[in-house]
Amino acid sequence: MSVPVALPAALAYGVADFTGGLAARRAPVLVVTAAAQAAGLAALVPAVLLVAGRPSGAAFGYGALAGIAGATGLLLYLRALAVGPMGVVAPLSAVVGAGLPLAVGLVGGERLGPVTVLATVVALVAILLATAGTRRDAAASTGVLYGLGAGLGFGLFFVGLDATPPDSGLWPLLAGRVVSVSLLTLLVLRHRLPLRLRTRSAVPAAAGPAPLPEQPVRRASPVALMVVSGVLDTAANVLFLLATRLGDLGVTAVVVSLYPVVVVLLARVVLGERLTRTQLASAVLALLASALLAAG
Repeated sequence: MSVPVALPAALAYGVADFTGGLAARRAPVLVVTAAAQAAGLAALVPAVLLVAGRPSGAAFGYGALAGIAGATGLLLYLRALAVGPMGVVAPLSAVVGAGLPLAVGLVGGERLGPVTVLATVVALVAILLATAGTRRDAAASTGVLYGLGAGLGFGLFFVGLDATPPDSGLWPLLAGRVVSVSLLTLLVLRHRLPLRLRTRSAVPAAAGPAPLPEQPVRRASPVALMVVSGVLDTAANVLFLLATRLGDLGVTAVVVSLYPVVVVLLARVVLGERLTRTQLASAVLALLASALLAAG
């Protein structure tokens, strides 16, 4: 039941992460994260009023904790995307982000059928294969460390949202976003960070075949990229929360964590990052896993 909702969430997360990563290569990561979260908050307010839900202490409490974990994960993630190859960072963070909720769900008594187990294994393999064949240098190593920390933050965010009351609507997301925007704004003011815009040359294309034609996304202003990232991230969060209320946390988290395939493909099309045969295989396996989960 949750898969048709979780798949669009994965797509939205992928595009949000890619645009946020591009913005983080042209402006301070903390500024990018704060601006994206603020844009997402502006988009979330009317949605909260349109979706039926009952505010409560549990909704606000779990939502706030999830918001802190998610904001921390996003900070580390955008930093990782800014310094390391997207094709490495996104899949590794997704494995941790999917594995933690899956483990929590199994410990909590969730039971997966044979088809779902197979699909989950295929999905995790697809995520791991998306990292293969990319560069391995100091920047990549730094990106991997940030990416692993980001995955832990994302996993805790997913677990926190799943713990919210089923009748709370989107109030937990609002609580989490208000907390994260407040904290990030305080950090930006404390460090007195300006919106230092860098030139487009700061967005390198990976080594490989002849450069691809420049895409409109590469010409977009950092501010526009931040807004797009924040709004899509909020949309993905809403879809994830709805998906957890329709199905198991573990399965939903695995499906949502297919977003690296979107990031890898966009990095290839927009930035010209080399896409290996193994990464192509990961995309095929991701589609197979989605089909199996839908059937299961």
